[in-house]
Amino acid sequence: MRNVLIAVTTVALMASPVAAKPPLRDVPAVDDALLDLGLADRIRKECPDISARMIRALSYLNNVHNTAKSLGYTSDEIDAYRKSDAEKARMKARGAAYLKAKGVDTSDPQSYCALGHAEIQKSSRIGSLLRAK
Repeated sequence: MRNVLIAVTTVALMASPVAAKPPLRDVPAVDDALLDLGLADRIRKECPDISARMIRALSYLNNVHNTAKSLGYTSDEIDAYRKSDAEKARMKARGAAYLKAKGVDTSDPQSYCALGHAEIQKSSRIGSLLRAK
């Protein structure tokens, strides 16, 4: 009887899925946060009327890192995600889609300014990382 219980328990444990962490790209608290940080950076670089709240941005980045750590990701996993060329390209495409959806003409700095001022006005996460000069 004991051998049967051990066998049944072993099979049950082998059949149960291991709780694997999803890729960081699939964790909105991390991926969307980094998108917003990247968009704020792009806006401040393209718009001469807007600057970054650098201390807030660094604190925000640290919070994103801490969020990933609290979800069980290692520093190596976070760095691999952050440095991945594929993830950078994917994030760049997401950013371009966002800018297009918001009506930004990438050849016109003033369209970045309009978006930046709108984000600041509505106190969005992107806007909280920017300052009107």
